[in-house]
Amino acid sequence: MHAIEISGPGGPDVLRWSEVPDPVPGEGEVLLDVTAAGVNRADVNQRQGSYDPPPGASPYPGLECSGRIAALGPGTEGSGWAVGDRVCALLTGGGYAERVAVPAGQLLRVPRGVDPAEAAALPEVAATVWSNVFMTGRLKAGETLLVHGGGSGIGTFAIQLARAFGARVVTTAGSAEKLRRCLELGADAAIDYRTEDFPKRVKEETGGAGADVVLDIMGASYLDPNLRSLAVGGRIVVIGLMGGRRAELDLGRMLVKRLSVHATTLRSRPAEEKAGIVAGVAEHVWPLVDEGTVRPVIDRYLPLPRAAEAHRVMESSTHVGKIVLTTA
Repeated sequence: MHAIEISGPGGPDVLRWSEVPDPVPGEGEVLLDVTAAGVNRADVNQRQGSYDPPPGASPYPGLECSGRIAALGPGTEGSGWAVGDRVCALLTGGGYAERVAVPAGQLLRVPRGVDPAEAAALPEVAATVWSNVFMTGRLKAGETLLVHGGGSGIGTFAIQLARAFGARVVTTAGSAEKLRRCLELGADAAIDYRTEDFPKRVKEETGGAGADVVLDIMGASYLDPNLRSLAVGGRIVVIGLMGGRRAELDLGRMLVKRLSVHATTLRSRPAEEKAGIVAGVAEHVWPLVDEGTVRPVIDRYLPLPRAAEAHRVMESSTHVGKIVLTTA
């Protein structure tokens, strides 16, 4: 098969379309013929050398894909999946390839009304938002979610899902076009982080109360303003470190307002935990996608051999929603 290899840490040009050995499904895995793969910020980090795959994972980038089951590996009897099924999958790596092996517990059917290539944009964002906003952040109907990077793949999905569950959504973004798109997707307020004081705006938008949950991709640089944005009993869930990894934490503010800060990753979790998250997505999120209440937002499709171009777009931060690589 062919796959995108990383020749060494560096810029997009280190991504090479290469002929490599076919993967062999192990215990509990199935083999997929890949239709498309979603592009994520974590893929850029892996290419740059700052986010290596966990031991035993595929060395090729790609944390989600869609495709057709080509073969069932040992131990998948009774899994409910069959050769030929159209699926999408949460991966530990290897999505930028013509074939990939994936644990059966990380498969999802392609939702109704979603075409196979479009489905590649769903598994990573759905699992990330469900596990962080709802499982860890415990967002409930009537509460307010603050989403940073509202124009991103995760941001566009989080806005829709939180609204579908009856929450208010305030988001930040960095261009007029992204702010407009966030409002179109259902955000109650969209804040330009370049020109506005977002903690002040969050308080204004919530009648002085603040946000109940913050989904944060920035890390250190946003820790203090995120704390200032929270309501009593508020929760921050950090899923990215674009703004650095070290910052001072005002424990006094946290004590007085009973605040909590969580930091999580998805990729390195054990397969059993991922399967549990995927099962939650199938039960609680997929019906909303089936009925069209929540939809993937696609910025563009590119052929898989043009992965370097996809990474340049990702790093420019000019896109809204997901970038998808296709094998056909």
